[in-house]
Amino acid sequence: MGSRRLAVAETASDSGGLPSRYLTPDDLVVMFDLPSVETVYQWRRKRTGPRGFRVGRHLRYDPADVRVWVESLREGAAA
Repeated sequence: MGSRRLAVAETASDSGGLPSRYLTPDDLVVMFDLPSVETVYQWRRKRTGPRGFRVGRHLRYDPADVRVWVESLREGAAA
């Protein structure tokens, strides 16, 4: 788990605290303190989470897409 935290901690100064690399489902689990990676896969199946894409068989998330998704949740909560 320590290496996971280290990977998520690698941030770019202009990214608002998000890593400057593509994120894995495990990264989202750590970032959002989710119960398991299955939550991320459920979001994908239900199309309720951030937009993801496949690189071969690996699922990845663009930090910019994650930010857009979080902002949409925040705007929905403010309404």
